[in-house]
Amino acid sequence: MAGETILVIEDDASVRTLLEKSLTAKGYRVKTCEDGLAGLTALESTKPDLIIVDIMMPRLDGMTFVKAIKSLGDTKPIPVIFLTAKNDPKSMIAGINLGAKFYVTKPFVFDDLLGKVVKALQ
Repeated sequence: MAGETILVIEDDASVRTLLEKSLTAKGYRVKTCEDGLAGLTALESTKPDLIIVDIMMPRLDGMTFVKAIKSLGDTKPIPVIFLTAKNDPKSMIAGINLGAKFYVTKPFVFDDLLGKVVKALQ
């Protein structure tokens, strides 16, 4: 059901805006950050129901970010979807092994991502 809060961590402003507008239009509350460090800061004040995170970002990359949140009791259960241009099998396996529910590669079709968002929130 819509109404959940989704934290989008993405350094590409156009992708960030697209996700924010598209997910908001579907009834989700969306908070955005431009990198993993900002994402960790956001988690101090926001308890998202789902996190969509890019892997390749400045300051703190997505893999390191997910490793950090999966090591903490209060953020460990939050489902994560990686959304990334890294489409090599090694990165995909690493992402899933870190605890990501889904691994979506760019360019992506919004409806495919939305389907995974709905599944991850169930």
